[in-house]
Amino acid sequence: MNAAPQARVARPGDETTTTPVDWELAASTAARLVRPGPIIPRAEADIAVSRLRELAPEAEVHVRELTGLGHGLPLLPGEVVDRPAWARAAVQGLAALTDSAMSRQNGPLGGVMASTAGVQAGIVLSFLSSRVLGQYDPFGSDGAGRLLLVAPNIVAAQRALDVPAEDFSLWVCLHECTHRLQFTGVPWLRDYFGSQVSDLLAAMDAPSGSITKLPEVVREFRKRIRDTEGPMGLIELFQSTEQKAAIDRLVALSTLLEGHADHVMDAVGPSVVPSVHTIRDRFTERRKGGGVLDRVLRTLLGVEAKVRQYAEGAAFTGHVVDAVGMERFNVVWTSPETLPTRAEITDPAEWLRRVAP
Repeated sequence: MNAAPQARVARPGDETTTTPVDWELAASTAARLVRPGPIIPRAEADIAVSRLRELAPEAEVHVRELTGLGHGLPLLPGEVVDRPAWARAAVQGLAALTDSAMSRQNGPLGGVMASTAGVQAGIVLSFLSSRVLGQYDPFGSDGAGRLLLVAPNIVAAQRALDVPAEDFSLWVCLHECTHRLQFTGVPWLRDYFGSQVSDLLAAMDAPSGSITKLPEVVREFRKRIRDTEGPMGLIELFQSTEQKAAIDRLVALSTLLEGHADHVMDAVGPSVVPSVHTIRDRFTERRKGGGVLDRVLRTLLGVEAKVRQYAEGAAFTGHVVDAVGMERFNVVWTSPETLPTRAEITDPAEWLRRVAP
């Protein structure tokens, strides 16, 4: 596996620019802080790893049959990894996605800022490394895309939920293979997603005029506290019009992608995953769980917002599929103009009126 990109730390008199994040430091920080996975006999672990590799292409067949995406593409296995390997892969994908769009710094201050950002990124990734079950990274592996299945987390979650191991592993693979097909079966999506991230990062570099907006921010802050919109709603108070537009586009897209995958993994049905309803009920309850500290960290890191994305995106997908069927739902993948807006995610009837699939 290739090493993560490294930020150059500038020395006095050195005019070389540094990358915004020291990704090598992020990877090493995450590796030091990653918690060990569950302890299981080696033979059992080998079986779990082998079966996950086999289940990924099997799951993708089911996803293709249900969604109509990806016919004719090669069926590929997934990469089964442990927690440190997932963190390293996440570093590589994040570096590929963000470095070209983020402002660089000159001189020694740039190196200090890159190191600080690297440590912070490593801490976040170490936290997530024990929770992520799988991931499709369209920007990893030199842009070829990587489907990662985090074996210790899948085993730990299956045991905690007390559900059949084979069913749960296939269920997870269905979700991640849906993501792979979204990007491989929709040719323009990868570049569009990358451009949206670039637009957001560019907008975040621009001043938002937060000080002049302070009275308005305070009033809106009180309202949103009452409405319990969470940290994303509060963060958006400080954004300019351009920043809010960039956030809206990216939130709408990621909500669609996550909700579509959640819909598919359940819609494949009991004939493929016999215990799917039990798994979904217990998994949804588990997403709400954790102690006070865990819930605070999840909120600060945006995990709670991600959980809402699953629900809202799945509701959008389900509403449209019920109304017009999967084939006409797939009009959503025609172009960026046919993607739902953030408002349409929570009002799928409006998307149906606008796009008329």
